[in-house]
Amino acid sequence: MTSVDTTIQRVPSTTPAADILAIVDRDGGVIIEGFLTPDQVSRFNSEIDPAVAALAPGSTHENEIVQEFHGANTKRLTNLVNHSDVFRDEIIDLDLVHALCDARFLEESGTYWMTTAQVIEIGPGNRPQMLHRDLENWYPFVGMGPAGPEITLNFLIALTDFTEENGATRVIPGSHLWSDFEDRGTPEQTIPAIMNAGDALFISGKTAHGGGSNVTADQYRRAVSFAFNPGYLVGEEAYPFLVTRDVAATLPERVQRILGFRSQYPLGSPGLWQVDYAELADYLGL
Repeated sequence: MTSVDTTIQRVPSTTPAADILAIVDRDGGVIIEGFLTPDQVSRFNSEIDPAVAALAPGSTHENEIVQEFHGANTKRLTNLVNHSDVFRDEIIDLDLVHALCDARFLEESGTYWMTTAQVIEIGPGNRPQMLHRDLENWYPFVGMGPAGPEITLNFLIALTDFTEENGATRVIPGSHLWSDFEDRGTPEQTIPAIMNAGDALFISGKTAHGGGSNVTADQYRRAVSFAFNPGYLVGEEAYPFLVTRDVAATLPERVQRILGFRSQYPLGSPGLWQVDYAELADYLGL
C-alpha cells in the first residue's frame, strides 16, 4: 500500500473549519500554523515544567509492547486540566477546536467529549514509535476501515520546535483511505510533521502515524496531544474523578460537557451519562 501524497499541507489558524476538514478528508491530516501564540506556548510550558521534570521517563505498564509504544525515554503527563490554567482556560475552549469537532461529530454522532489530553516529551535516543491509528483504542472500528465513522480527532500541538532529528511525529498521508486498517504501513512511507512551537498537527483517527526517533544528543521534543471522540464511546481519561466540582463550576458549559460534567446526547439516544434519566449538570448544580 502506498500513500496518496508526500507532503502535509500547511494552513494558517484563520482558515475556515470547512476548508481544514476538506484537507483532512483528502490527506488524513493538516498542519495548522500558529494554533497557539508564542505567549501561550511559553506560559503553558512554564506551568507544566515542574510536573514534567518530576516524571520518570519510560512506561510502568507490564505489557512489553505497550512499554515500547510509550517509549523508553518519553515522558507523558496527563490530567492537564488541573496542571495548567492555560490549557484549561485558553486551549480546550478555543473556537477553532469546537468548530472542527462540531462539524465532524455533531451530524454523525450528535455529541462528543475529550478522550485524553497529555503532554508527550520525547527525549534523546528514543526509538521511533510503532505506527498506529488512534481509532485502535476502540478496536471494532478497525474492521470498518475508511467507511466507518470518524470516532476520534487529534490535535497535536508543538510546544517545542519539531524537527526530523528530534522526533517529529511521522504521518502517512492518505492512509485514512486504505481499505485495510490492519495495515499500518511502514516507516519508509512516513513523512515528518516539521513544525514551529505553537503549530498543530490535526489528524483523523484513521490516519497512520507515530512519534519519530530522537537522534539528537540533548533536545527534548515536547507536544500536547488532545483528542476527542463521540459521546457514545468511553474516553481514555476519567476527568470527573480528576477535576474537582469547584473547578468544573468555573468552566464554560461546552468545556464542562467535553470533560464529562454534562450528559451526552448521541443521535438516536434519549441521553447517556445521566442521573435518573435527567441531565447530569442539574444533579451537580452546574
